[in-house]
Amino acid sequence: MSILLFFMVISVFGALMLGYPVAFTLAGVSLIFAAIGTALGLFDASLLPAIPNRVFGIINNPLLVAVPLFVLMGVLLEKAKVAEELLENMTALFGAKPGGLGFSVIVVGAILAASTGIVGATVVTLGMIALPAMIKRGYDVRYATGTVCAAGTLGQIIPPSLILVLLGDQLSAAYTQAQLQQGIFAPKTVSVGDLFIGALVPGLLLVSAYLLYTLYLAWRHPERVPGLSASEVRDRPHWSRLLAALLPALGLIMAVLGSIMAGIASPTEAAAVGAVGALLLTIIKRRMTWPLLLESARSTLRVTAMIFMIFIGASIFSLVFRGFGGDSAISHLLTSLPGGEFTALLVVMLVMFLLGFILDFIEITFVVVPIVAPALLMLGVDPIWLGILFALNLQTSFLTPPFGFTLFYLRGVAPPEVRTTDMYRGVLPFIAIQLLVIALIATFPTLATGLPHWLHD
Repeated sequence: MSILLFFMVISVFGALMLGYPVAFTLAGVSLIFAAIGTALGLFDASLLPAIPNRVFGIINNPLLVAVPLFVLMGVLLEKAKVAEELLENMTALFGAKPGGLGFSVIVVGAILAASTGIVGATVVTLGMIALPAMIKRGYDVRYATGTVCAAGTLGQIIPPSLILVLLGDQLSAAYTQAQLQQGIFAPKTVSVGDLFIGALVPGLLLVSAYLLYTLYLAWRHPERVPGLSASEVRDRPHWSRLLAALLPALGLIMAVLGSIMAGIASPTEAAAVGAVGALLLTIIKRRMTWPLLLESARSTLRVTAMIFMIFIGASIFSLVFRGFGGDSAISHLLTSLPGGEFTALLVVMLVMFLLGFILDFIEITFVVVPIVAPALLMLGVDPIWLGILFALNLQTSFLTPPFGFTLFYLRGVAPPEVRTTDMYRGVLPFIAIQLLVIALIATFPTLATGLPHWLHD
């Protein structure tokens, strides 16, 4: 590996840690080192004219149309206040049982994950509504903050997940590249729909693991997760109110995921169905106004522009990285490790987990995945299994201190008496649970690949 390539990678990570914008860091640092490499005769400048084609390829990619549509769906559902109604009704329904409010937060987080897929909105909503209620009822602050953060991150693995859309695009290109390098000129493909279907069982396992942890605390340490008071139990809602709050969200989930699983719609088409469904739901609930619609459009535009700019910057970084021979060096490194596929995958997963302490999931997706995925796929790793493992690993980056984004989101809305150290300590059991689920999926790949392969067969 060229010493110049090594310094380029170090410079990129250094600039990101200093807080410079991701997209411009990736593109700017790469082009600077490409110029230095050209001057020293270490880089072929004829590769650079390929940049415009890469940019237009990103813009014209029909798969990425799903990004703004899923973002719009999530923003509209947040404005429709679906979470407030669900949490209010499910909390009262659990009655005086210890851990009932914790169960409600996790279940509502899972439902929101399957209907919005936007972590920030879910964490802020749960933090504003559920966290004060949990603290008021005497819940252990560490458990309360950890539960809100963990439930909010479920949108990373439960489809329709934005990270699965981005990973699907990256893995599709990597899978094609790996097969072409092996002399397979009629390559198989992996789609976002495959990842959506493959993520269903791991997502439900993660939710179940969170619920089991809450059940354990309710059994062994009920004082940390007390039940509702007698007056609150008397005010439990009628089933009709719960169904009225639950059915719209479940209907939207079935419309989006059901259409993909039934083969009726592609992920992009399903995203359009979800966006229109969220718009209709907001109108039905009589919360639609022109200011709300304009703000939703602006929020969607900001998030979409950010993602596409990072995509373009990462594409330039990838081009320069390959121009320096980085892809060959990484492939040789991973394939030469003792233990073959297992060791290579373990090393990559460990590196991604450690990077999650200092970088967010988008940066890791666009910088690390294009570099390591082709080599892993050439070793025979199943692309769906790899995508789910990556998604679960990237989910931990939202929880790991000091730069876990859910910690930042919750800190912004948490009551002043909640200490940051309590939040850091509160997420540790949930990080451990996520690592256990990753180990389970790694040990039994059919948990991720079984459903997609069964539906295809």
